[in-house]
This record gives sequence, C-alpha cells and structure tokens, in this order.
Amino acid sequence: MRSTGRFVTVALALTLGVPTLASAANKEHAQLLAEIRIIQEQQAQLQQLIGGLTDTLKAMNTRLDTDADVERKAFADEKLMVSGVADTVRVLREKADDTNVRLSTMTQEMQALRQSVSSMPPSSAALAPNASPDPLTGDPAPAGGAPANAGAAGAAANISPTRMYDQSYADYSAGQYDLAVDGFQAFIRTFPTSPRAAEAQLYTGYSLYNAGKNTEAVAALNKVISDYPQSSSVSSAYYKLGLTYEALKQPDNARKAFETVVQKYASSYDAVLAQQALERLKRREHEE
Repeated sequence: MRSTGRFVTVALALTLGVPTLASAANKEHAQLLAEIRIIQEQQAQLQQLIGGLTDTLKAMNTRLDTDADVERKAFADEKLMVSGVADTVRVLREKADDTNVRLSTMTQEMQALRQSVSSMPPSSAALAPNASPDPLTGDPAPAGGAPANAGAAGAAANISPTRMYDQSYADYSAGQYDLAVDGFQAFIRTFPTSPRAAEAQLYTGYSLYNAGKNTEAVAALNKVISDYPQSSSVSSAYYKLGLTYEALKQPDNARKAFETVVQKYASSYDAVLAQQALERLKRREHEE
C-alpha cells in the first residue's frame, strides 16, 4: 500500500512538473532567438561599418595618389628650376672666365705698351714757317704738311685687333662708356672684316644704353641687326633693344623686340631673359 501511494505521489508530481519544464524550455528558446537577432543586428552594423571603412580607404588612397602626383609635379618643376639655375650659373661662370682671360691678356699687353712708350726717345717737330693752323683745333700743322695725328694713326695701324678690342672692353668694364664707344667704333673702322666687329657694335649699343643715351643706343643696336644678321650677337641686340625701348617708355616696341628673341632664338639664354621681360611687362600692364 505504501509503495502504491508513493508511486501515485511521484506520478502526480511528474504530471504537475511537465508544464513547468516546457514553459522554461520555451523561455530559454525565446531568449536564444532574441540573442541571435541581436547578434545578427550587430553583424549587420559591423558590415555597414566595414563598408564605410572600405569607402574611406578608397577615398584616402585616391587622395594619396593625387597628392603623390602633385608632389611629383612639384618635384619635377623644382628640378627644372634648379637645372635652369645651374645652366645660368654655368653661363655666368663661362663669361666670368672669359672676362678674366681678357683682362689678363689686356693687362699684359698694356704693360708691354707702356714699356714700348717709355722706351721711345722724345722727338721735337719743327713748324713750317708758313704752316696754316688746323681748321678744327687751331693748332699749327707739323712741318712738311704731316697731319698732327700721324703718330696716333701709326699707333692704331700697328696695334693688334685683340689688343684694340680688349682696351675698349676694359673701358666698358670700368664704366668709361664714352671711351668704350670711341674704342669700339675705331675697332670697327680699323678692322671692318674682323669676326668681332659685330660684337664691337653690340658693345657700342651696351655702352650707350648704360650711359643713358637710349636713342643713340637704339640706332647702334639696330645696326647690329642690319649689318651683321648672321652673327650670334643678334639675339643679344634684340634683347637689349627691348630694354632700351622700355627705358624710352615704348612698351609696344619693347614687346616686339622681346617676342622676336623668344620666337627666333628660343634656344639662347637671351630667350630666357626675354621671356622674363615679357612677363614683367604683362604684370605691369595688369597693375596699371
């Protein structure tokens, strides 16, 4: 009897506990489903974040590529500028070396000339009784009808082209522009077929420009262009002509001269200077 009652009690307990266990299982299942949904939502958010990060990375890569292109272009421009400066320094150095050589040669020749002059015996010229005075200076003419500047003419005839040119260039370098003009023009008259005649005419224009005689400088520089069209001095003559027109307040003529250098002598250093001058004129026009 006791066994039967105990069995009945256990059976009742199991019968009553089954709904409770089922209810607990359903709750746990619902909780698991809720956690799964939360994890799925979090996963979706993570995917959105990853997609946003991917887009950001793409944008950053594009920007980095753009910045790299800008840096490469800037580096190329700087390299080109440095190359241009190096070329300018090289040209200036070559000109300086050439000037030093000329000055050294001129110094030696001037010393030799001084020694020759100091070693010459003094001479006296007897005047003719009825010698007529020079119509320009009023000085009496030497005996025998010889011109008063015969010694100077003989000295000019005996001087070498190099010495005569270098003496004129020394006057130009020293700022003695009037003497330089006289010297260069005498060189051209004495040695008209010399390869340096065009250069002498060019430096005549330079000297007149530096002396502030701009109108005369224009004529002298145009003479380089007209008389020596095949000379390498023509590009420099056009460039200096542009500067002279600038000084004369003639910007249109100056622009034409600079444009001629850029168009016809693009590979020359004068073309670089002329391009800079054109940009300067353009800025000045905008400012006005």
